[in-house]
Parts: sequence; C-alpha cells; structure tokens
Amino acid sequence: MAENTFPVYTADAIVNFYRTEVLTGQEAKHFTKADLTPAPKPEAVQTLYMRVLHLLYRFRPECHSMVPLLENIQYPVYHEGATAIMSVYLRMRQFLPMCLVYDFSLNDLLAPKKQKTLTVLSAIMNFLHFRKQRMDFVLEKQAKFRADMDRLQTCIRSNREAEKKIEMLTTIPPEQQAEADELAAAVSELQATTMHECQEVNVKNDCIAEWKTNIAEKSQKLAHMKVDVSNLKEDIGKLKSQIVESPEELRTQMERMRENVKSIKNSITEADERAVELQNMVQNVTHTEAEIQQMYNLLQDLESSMNNAKQRQEMYQELTAQYEKKQKEIKNLCAEEAQLKRAQGMKLDKESKQNIRRQMKKEMKENHVEDILGQCNQIHQKREDMADKIHEISRETLQLKTKIQSLRDVCSKETEKAQALYDALSASMDDLHKRIETQIVDLKQDFIKNSTNF
Repeated sequence: MAENTFPVYTADAIVNFYRTEVLTGQEAKHFTKADLTPAPKPEAVQTLYMRVLHLLYRFRPECHSMVPLLENIQYPVYHEGATAIMSVYLRMRQFLPMCLVYDFSLNDLLAPKKQKTLTVLSAIMNFLHFRKQRMDFVLEKQAKFRADMDRLQTCIRSNREAEKKIEMLTTIPPEQQAEADELAAAVSELQATTMHECQEVNVKNDCIAEWKTNIAEKSQKLAHMKVDVSNLKEDIGKLKSQIVESPEELRTQMERMRENVKSIKNSITEADERAVELQNMVQNVTHTEAEIQQMYNLLQDLESSMNNAKQRQEMYQELTAQYEKKQKEIKNLCAEEAQLKRAQGMKLDKESKQNIRRQMKKEMKENHVEDILGQCNQIHQKREDMADKIHEISRETLQLKTKIQSLRDVCSKETEKAQALYDALSASMDDLHKRIETQIVDLKQDFIKNSTNF
C-alpha cells in the first residue's frame, strides 16, 4: 500500500464515483457498498471491469463471451463459461499497467479480496480523473486555437478594409479628376501671373521711390528758392530805402525780376504738372495694390488648400505606417498560423494514422465476429446433433472420464502457455509503458515550446 503512487479511496467514494461516472441505468441503481465490503462480489467486480473497458475502449460487454473456438475441439460447451472471464482478465492485464497496477491476477476476478479490489478500483478511478483532466485541457486548447483563428480572421478583415480606405484616399475618382486637373492648371497659371505681377509691382515701387526722392529734392529746392526770394525782397526793401535808384537801373532790375518771376511761374507749373502725374501714378499704385491684395487673398486660399493637402498627405503617411504595422502583425500571425497548422497537421496525421489503425482493428474485429458467428452457427448445429447423441454419450462415460483427464492435462498445458504469454505481454507492456512515459515527456516539452512560441 505504501508503494502506490495514487491514493486509495474509501468504499463510499468509490461507489459514488462508479455510480455517477461509469455505470448507467439499473446497474448504477443496484450497485451499492455491500458489493465491495466486507467481501467483494465477483459478479459486481466483473461487471465494473467490463463497463470500464467499454468506457475506455468501446469494447461491449457481450463481446467478451464471443471467443473464437477451434473446429476440432470436442464439447465446446465446457469453454463457454471461461471465455468471458479470460477475455476480461486478458484485457485488464493490458489496461492496468497504465494505471500503475502490475500484480493483477485471475484470482482477483474469481475470488476478489477487499483491499486488493479497492486498490485496483482506486487506480482506475485515478486514471479516469487524469483522463478527464487531459480531455478538458485539450478542449481548452482547441477553444483557444479557435479564438486565435477568429482573431486572425478579424485582423485580416480589418487590414483589407484599411487597404481599401487607403486606396479610396489616394486615388482620385474619375468624376473629380477633370476638376483636379483644372484646379492644378489654374494654380500654376495663378502662380505664374502672381510672379509676373510681383515683379511689375517691385519695378513700379522702385519708380515711385525714385519719383518721391525727386519730388522731395524739388520741394526742398522750391523752399530754398522761396527763402532766397523772401531774402531778396527784404534786401530790395532795405536797398530801396537806402538808395535812390535811377530809372534805367530800375527798369533793368524790373526786367530781371519779371524774368525771375516767369521762370518761377514756369517751374511752379512744371511742378504742378509733375504732381498731377505723380497723383495719377499713386492712383495706379493703389489700384495695383488692390489687385495685389486680391492676389494675396488667392495665395492665402492656395496656402490653405496646400495645408489641407499636407494634412491629407500626413494622414496618408499615418495610414501607410498603420498598414505596415498591420502587415507586420499579419506576417507574425501568418507565421504563428503556419506553426499551428504544422502542429495541427502533425496531430491530424497522427489522428489519421490512429483512425486507420482503429479502422483496421474494427474491420479485423468485425471479420473476427463474423467468423465467430459462423462458428457459433456451426456449434448450434453440432449441439442439435449432439442432442440426438445424448443416449450414446451416456454409454461412453468411462471414455469421457479418460478424455476429461486428457483435457485437464491440455488445460494445464494451456495455462502454462497462457502464463508464458502473460509474462511476454507484461514485459512488452512494461516496454510500452516506458515508451509512453518518454513520449509524454517529449509531448510536454513540445507543448511548452509551442506555448512559448504562441
């Protein structure tokens, strides 16, 4: 008991578990604690083992009694009772090493003991618990894999929608293509005209600055001339008061003064004409300034449109960056999907191989069952023949005793052969158990690697 690697449960726990998990219908209702304690009933233990084999291997209980018999065996009636027990015994010998029970014997079926039966049932119960946990774990992994596949499909759909949006934003529709070309041509023309007019405006501004400098110089000269004239008038008044002028000198001075006045008037008229020309130039300049203002407003509109274009270009760059990120995510997901597909392909290959083996086994079993049924029909016919020969068999009882002795010898030999087969099968099952443990360790390592990669 201390060497067991699994817990040995109580009889109540075992009865509750097998009634809920293994047995069904009337068998679950009639199975009680009295079937196991204080002395286990062989029929109840045998039905439990048959139901466990049916649950794990789908081997129906009625199939245990259908064992192929040799055609030359006389009196096959004597073999009918032992076939079911031997079938259950052989299959339990194959199954129980997986539950870490290696000392199962035929006596555990024919005359089971309490402690040994509880130990075997606890081992089977532990194995069923482990099987249920593994099945739940595999189902969780399948659900996660399906959720990841759905997430991958949603990411692929979102990437396709983003690609369509990028194409919609980057491509101009044919209805607006003509308008876009006209706007581009108008913008280029406006840029050319604005450059030309800006050059003309700069030239006119330079001319206006030159004219303003000339006007300022001439106004300064006029001011100096007025100051000189006023000084001369003052000097003339002073001189007139001081000097008695002669008429000839007065005439000459008056003529000079008239000439000076004419020259001054001419200069004033020229200045007025020049001022009128300058006013006209200023009006032209104001008109050009208004036109320049209009052009400036157009340029502002163009700047706003260029800003919008830049914003769209930035949006396009952001969308391209997002598209590249999505592409990288898609590549990573595709790589993960490829790994998962490989793992799934390996699993499917294994499952297909196992299914093929199972199908082959099923076909072999079906052929075997058909052979057995044919042999059973032959046996029934032989039984009918034997019913007629019962009177003759009663006369041959002495011969039967000798034959029974010989059959006992044959049975002893067959038991020896069965023991040898059992030893060989136990050795092979030990090897199989070791291989299964190594495969479980490898599968755990592969699963850890796949989980880390995933």
